[in-house]
Amino acid sequence: MKIYLLLFLLLFQFSKAQYNLPKDYFQSPLDVPLVISGTFGELRSNHFHAGLDIKTRGVEGLKVFASAKGYVSRIKIQHYGYGKALYITHPNGYQTVYAHLKKFSPEIEAYVKAYQYDKESYEVQLFPPADKLPVKAGEVVAYSGNTGSSGGAHLHFEIRDAQARPMNPFLFGFDDVKDTRPPRIKNIYAFTASEGAHVNHKSGRVKLKPIKTKNGNLKVPEIEASGDIYFGIEAYDQLDLAFNKNGYYDIQAKLNGLPFFETTFNRFAFNETRFLNRLIDYGYYLEYKKRIHKLRSHDYRRLEINHSQINNGILNINDTLNYKYDLKVSDFKGNSTEVTIPIKYEPGINVERDTINKTLYYVSHDNAFALDKGLVDIYIPKHALYEDTYLDIEVEGESVKLHDYRTPIHKGITIGFDVSHYNEEDKKQLFIGRKMPWGDIYYNNTTKKRNRFTTGVKVFGEYILAKDEESPTITPLNFRNKQWLSNFRYLKVKIEDDLTGVGSYRATVNGKFILMEYDYKTNTLVHDFNDGVVTETENNFKLVVTDQVGNTSIFETTFFRKN
Repeated sequence: MKIYLLLFLLLFQFSKAQYNLPKDYFQSPLDVPLVISGTFGELRSNHFHAGLDIKTRGVEGLKVFASAKGYVSRIKIQHYGYGKALYITHPNGYQTVYAHLKKFSPEIEAYVKAYQYDKESYEVQLFPPADKLPVKAGEVVAYSGNTGSSGGAHLHFEIRDAQARPMNPFLFGFDDVKDTRPPRIKNIYAFTASEGAHVNHKSGRVKLKPIKTKNGNLKVPEIEASGDIYFGIEAYDQLDLAFNKNGYYDIQAKLNGLPFFETTFNRFAFNETRFLNRLIDYGYYLEYKKRIHKLRSHDYRRLEINHSQINNGILNINDTLNYKYDLKVSDFKGNSTEVTIPIKYEPGINVERDTINKTLYYVSHDNAFALDKGLVDIYIPKHALYEDTYLDIEVEGESVKLHDYRTPIHKGITIGFDVSHYNEEDKKQLFIGRKMPWGDIYYNNTTKKRNRFTTGVKVFGEYILAKDEESPTITPLNFRNKQWLSNFRYLKVKIEDDLTGVGSYRATVNGKFILMEYDYKTNTLVHDFNDGVVTETENNFKLVVTDQVGNTSIFETTFFRKN
């Protein structure tokens, strides 16, 4: 039997990671008041938020300034993710990142455009030498936008250390953000963590009913419990000038007045970030789109945000002690909300227990697993699962129902299909897709090698071998055949593919490659005539669009333009 009183008597000092940080080195990347729509460490889909999302008053095109002197060390342009992103390395070893940009400053834009035309590709990644694009503190390096996987116009800003680990920008003196409101704890939950454990005679996830006290804090009526339990919260923070529900900064817990658990969002490494799916109640999130932050760690050393924790945050409730669990959730400004949870030991009698569905396939977290069944094979690498799990696997023809979508996956699982019975023409249009419960099929990146197609998945669900016979559609948006476009700056085209999606595109004018920027959110391609590559009066425009399985559409037209 574990006795926490003895643990508390051990020499133990609860400590946060200490950083020797420059407080006045970095300046704001925008010249507008800092209004934050996303804070560092926020719990996002499959990752922690790596920086600050700074509001740009709902518009694009605000000047973005270098936060300190340095040089542009990386430029990345992609359809998704960060969109147009700029990375600046500074003499002190830190790096700042500016993402979802509309465009770069003229010198940087010219450098990038030359590379894009040389590679004949919109998506590029460049690593300029240190002497190529030096910048001064406060120099305009870009303009804010909404590119990539951005849900609205804003600037994503990061500070990374010398090991490329994102750090909380608030640690560097960005303290002019107005925040006088404490975090809000919407819901509190208790979880059982051992066989026979219970909370109020229930096992699994148990929702508690907090009462608001006169000082604005919360108190949970005394709960009855026994065995190993832990707690979880659904919470957020709001700054004064924004309605966005942001992440909190620090969580501290005490057990009977002594430090027991702490999480602080100061820094993390990108190879840690997917452990978020272990930190939250993943199944609850998928069902209800609400994240419960579990105040425990299966191995706190995997995440730097977790500090020294007694028993990884798990309480052992037995008949030797009375218990009082005090929880404090704070934002970076020090505003906080506190919760008190008194706990009474009560033996587990008539406990409502969750049942475990024992299947034919028991997969150990510490070992790889392979299954070859019919036309389908599955490979699960070591540590792809977070814990030992009975997997429910059903194979029927060219379809596999792979376990429960509410179970998180850490590493990619490989699913393979035998396609030897298809002819070569049919194989070209085949792909592996995820079939949703409502019937829609979403393309999964498919690797084709002779008679075996494979895909990597990080979500359980139903995967099938499907066929795409439809070519993409191409629609001109701001011009028609044989139109004069002398007064137009942009050439705009809409491209769509309903099943597997656009795989590639290439545009030419009079046989010469022209750059067209692709916005997947609006399905538009845009060419800027200011690029200077369209120089003739009569111009034959050709656009070739190919979907993910090779179906191709070609659009050709003629337009006229005086230069």
